[in-house]
Amino acid sequence: MTSKLEQLRSMTTVVADTGDIEAVARLKPVDCTTNPTIVLKALGTHMFDDTFKEAIAWGKSKSGSSEAAAAAVADRLAVAVGAALAKIVPGRVSTEVDADLSFDMQGSIAKAHEIISGYKERGIERERVLIKLASTWEGIRAAEVLQSEGIDCNLTLLFSKAQAIACAEANAFLISPFVGRILDWYKKSTGDSYTAETDPGVLSVRSIYNYYKANGIKTVVMGASFRNAGEIEALAGCDRLTIAPALLDELDADKGTLERKLAPEATVPEPRISLDEKAFRWMLNEDAMATEKLAEGIRSFYKDLVALREKVAKALAE
Repeated sequence: MTSKLEQLRSMTTVVADTGDIEAVARLKPVDCTTNPTIVLKALGTHMFDDTFKEAIAWGKSKSGSSEAAAAAVADRLAVAVGAALAKIVPGRVSTEVDADLSFDMQGSIAKAHEIISGYKERGIERERVLIKLASTWEGIRAAEVLQSEGIDCNLTLLFSKAQAIACAEANAFLISPFVGRILDWYKKSTGDSYTAETDPGVLSVRSIYNYYKANGIKTVVMGASFRNAGEIEALAGCDRLTIAPALLDELDADKGTLERKLAPEATVPEPRISLDEKAFRWMLNEDAMATEKLAEGIRSFYKDLVALREKVAKALAE
């Protein structure tokens, strides 16, 4: 019997949610996703010592304020981590626009262009990069512009159907609904425990998947932020799943049978919805979980972005 990981690969594109080069080389995912937390963790390993030194030397050669230099070096490092991953996966690597631009459409577009240029300098074309943007109204509108320019986007920090609907209307290439963080909120809010089949995060992704497939929407659904292997198994058949190395290893060690849970031909008809800004903000506001987790996620990513910039600033000052 093949492992559950190999069975999953036969029905879902497996993506690694990590910046761990050794884990990626061992587990052989198709794509890799990163975020400020993952980049910061990767730069804490000896594997990126030379990369960090090179970026600091580059930063010291630049003019301008110390804050601007630290931010530029942090951007360079994020792309460097992504470029290292791109050398060992056959597909795409996601790199995140700064969290402090989550409500800045034009700033997000400009930063995305910088990221794409950074990859191109390393010989990696835009077709192998996904620009990650928070699924705010401004982030979704930025994605709409970038998609029209041929720059594919990954809309992250997605917790609600309202966000998913708006992303589809913007022709986003891919969305990353956060399964585990949804579960976290409900467990804290209700005090209840959940099985894989009653998990609110799993049910949210299944609902979004059905809506997309029932309406012929091409945007890729990539479940993310898993707390246990049961959540992953409950979404077997989803377009893509981005999974941390520890859970990939767990699935690889399990020789049980994996049942397909999602398939395009098994969807239920559902009317398509259109949302303008007012309707989007109201629908999101009515979902307490999504509103709270979106804000919390942006703050969390910003905290790690600040930590990275402070690490850089300290090195630049030495």
